[in-house]
Amino acid sequence: MKKYVDVIVPLPIASQYTYSLPSELEESVQEGCRVVVSFGRKKFYTAIVTRVHYTAPEGYETKDIEEVLDSSPVLLPKQFEFWKWLSTYYLCTLGDVYKAALPSGMKLESETVVVYNEEFEATHPLGDSEQRLLDLLSADKEQYVTQLQRSMGLKNILPVVKRLLDKEAIFVKEDIKRQYKPRTEARVRLANPNLDETGMMKLFDSMGRAKKQLTVLMKYVELSGWAGRGGHLKEVTKKELLEKAGATTTIFNGLVDKGVFEVYYQEIGRLQKSGITTSASHALNPAQQEAFTSILDNFRQKNVCLLHGVTSSGKTEIYIHLIEEALKAGKQVLYLLPEIALTTQITERLKRVFGSRLGVYHSKFPDAERVEIWQKQLGEEEYDVILGVRSSIFLPFKRLGLVIVDEEHENTYKQQDPAPRYHARSSAIMLASMYGAKVLLGTATPSVETYFNATNGKYGLVELKERYKDIQLPHIERVDIKELAHQKRMQGPFSPMLVKEIHDALDRKEQVILFQNRRGFAPMIECHTCGWVPKCKNCDVSLTYHKGLNVLTCHYCGCTYQVPRSCPACSGIELQHRGFGTERIEDDIKLIFPEAKVARMDLDTTRTRSAYEKIIADFEQGKTDILIGTQMVSKGLDFQNVSVVGILNADTMLNYPDFRSYERAFQLMAQVAGRAGRKNKQGLVILQTKSPDLPVIQQVIRNDYEQLYFDQLAERQLFRYPPYYRLIYVYLKHRKPDVLDLASETMAQHLRTGLGDRVLGPDKPPIARIQTLYIKKMIVKVEQTISMAKVRDYLLAVQRAIVEDERFRSLIVYYDVDPQ
Repeated sequence: MKKYVDVIVPLPIASQYTYSLPSELEESVQEGCRVVVSFGRKKFYTAIVTRVHYTAPEGYETKDIEEVLDSSPVLLPKQFEFWKWLSTYYLCTLGDVYKAALPSGMKLESETVVVYNEEFEATHPLGDSEQRLLDLLSADKEQYVTQLQRSMGLKNILPVVKRLLDKEAIFVKEDIKRQYKPRTEARVRLANPNLDETGMMKLFDSMGRAKKQLTVLMKYVELSGWAGRGGHLKEVTKKELLEKAGATTTIFNGLVDKGVFEVYYQEIGRLQKSGITTSASHALNPAQQEAFTSILDNFRQKNVCLLHGVTSSGKTEIYIHLIEEALKAGKQVLYLLPEIALTTQITERLKRVFGSRLGVYHSKFPDAERVEIWQKQLGEEEYDVILGVRSSIFLPFKRLGLVIVDEEHENTYKQQDPAPRYHARSSAIMLASMYGAKVLLGTATPSVETYFNATNGKYGLVELKERYKDIQLPHIERVDIKELAHQKRMQGPFSPMLVKEIHDALDRKEQVILFQNRRGFAPMIECHTCGWVPKCKNCDVSLTYHKGLNVLTCHYCGCTYQVPRSCPACSGIELQHRGFGTERIEDDIKLIFPEAKVARMDLDTTRTRSAYEKIIADFEQGKTDILIGTQMVSKGLDFQNVSVVGILNADTMLNYPDFRSYERAFQLMAQVAGRAGRKNKQGLVILQTKSPDLPVIQQVIRNDYEQLYFDQLAERQLFRYPPYYRLIYVYLKHRKPDVLDLASETMAQHLRTGLGDRVLGPDKPPIARIQTLYIKKMIVKVEQTISMAKVRDYLLAVQRAIVEDERFRSLIVYYDVDPQ
């Protein structure tokens, strides 16, 4: 009886596909394994098997799968359940989830770019097809899989590519972008493993004249512990042997040529083997101990608990104690952070306690390292604690018992593009419920929805209102920069008070953080004569000037343009910079404080994993006096010597067209302020604004989260926003504005037929064209009492009807559920 498999392919396709199994592969396929399948015209993909069965599909003839890539599953049953929930809840396909979940190295496809590894040395003979592929790559170092396939005349070369990837003879393009080099180690052993003492003495005698070779051989005997009795030998690396013997590679190669030594390569892995001696966690102070006990009490009745603790109250130490409790119970822990920058500080802290039981997972790691972590989690010696950013929720877990979502309010937990547009906090809660695990949400400034759930009894609530070691919250001084600008007393973006306080802090050998939530030199350039502003040709946005590169950049599509010498509209040559980005702040602060050591932390200066670590380490060690940054500097970083924080312009956060703008502004300002005065003394925050009388500014000064929360609740109930209603944004994109207008109106009519006045729009979003595509947006507001399953089914049916309409070819339609 013929066997079939249902598979997911890494494409945005709604359904799964059925393939037949060749008889020789029937026994080797399991659910959760990867297989190579042909899809469409001459395209090959790595698919994942979700079901093995005997039912032939109706309506189409099945193709055979080409190859089985795994001997055991890489996708566990609970993970697959989680994937199905994500695709249903966030209105996307299983293929979207698969593409986001697995590291690139685990999903080879025809369009993968393969790169030759020039450092590769074969330890065993290669197969004919493997050698031919390497020969092709040695002539042209980077080629698409499809190019190689044509050159070799093979129907499918993905299995050959996979074998060479496993041997690290090649790597895929994503690795080369990250300058990844495979990590193996050359080790040395005797070519004759059965050599006895007599044989060794003869070997020594034969080298009477080759003194340097004899020295190397004797050093090997010493290092390996060889005693001629066939006992267990210590492994000796080639590097160690040459260093200890003071020999050159030429001398060593002579011994290999004589058949004395042979070299073999040992995979030492990219994952750090922790050499850190673990130490006990710190004892909790009375306030922390009370919070810790309350959390455990809450976990007896509720699966989710919010820890609302002011900045610098010692929440991380409570997390460490909770992790220890989970590990004692034989469970695994997932510790989520919103920002890669945070992992650099917290990793060291957790490693001191958990050592090699801790694994770190985020997108700045080379792809091969992420593959290795995934495979380790499937093995027998998996990590007990995973620390990572939002993508960590996709890792395989077998014994998950606790999920910690630190800084739970952060909008970076929400994936924007591409699909699945999931929120890691909500997804982590669902993932934990599938394992029967507990979830702790921690923050100084909870999201309104989370605090609503906690105060209404859906979640547990524990509050920690005093800072560690009774340090006072920083004093916040409000400065009206509108008035100062009228009086012409501003020094660029700096008020006289801020300049004085920075000066005093530097005199005291203390550090300063300056926060400006705009990168680049100037947000825009403007012609002084006619007001012309350069805009992106692909997007409806003004271009940001980056002085270091001397280019204008679009922060939406990444296009760069030369800086014009004159205005193309009026030929005027007075082109002025408008606004201040972090790059300009850095230039200006160096002019005012030439002796100070200044660093900048934004997207432009932290492209690599090591860049984050260096900036943060230098600031921690006092090598930097003033750190200038975007919202990266606000997120839970712990610096001992920061006494002054400057928020340069609060208004850029307040004037954003979004119902969450006041909530976000409060969170950002409170978090940035929390970086000041962390040890021994009260810090000072200079909050510069043109709107000093706004209620939210007063609430930040008083650290009055509760008042902000009640104000926001009243407003949101009135205008039908979360937590009282659920939101789904509907986006339509097309290259032709007239087609888009017709499609959006047609879709709005369909949606209103089933959902009535819950549908708002269509309207243009604030940025109505990105990457040459025009955009229309609708908002669907759904009461909490309505069945979301029925709403989702209806939305998907409308989406299908619109996309299948002949008039709307090339139209892109997608949903953003629970937008941030």
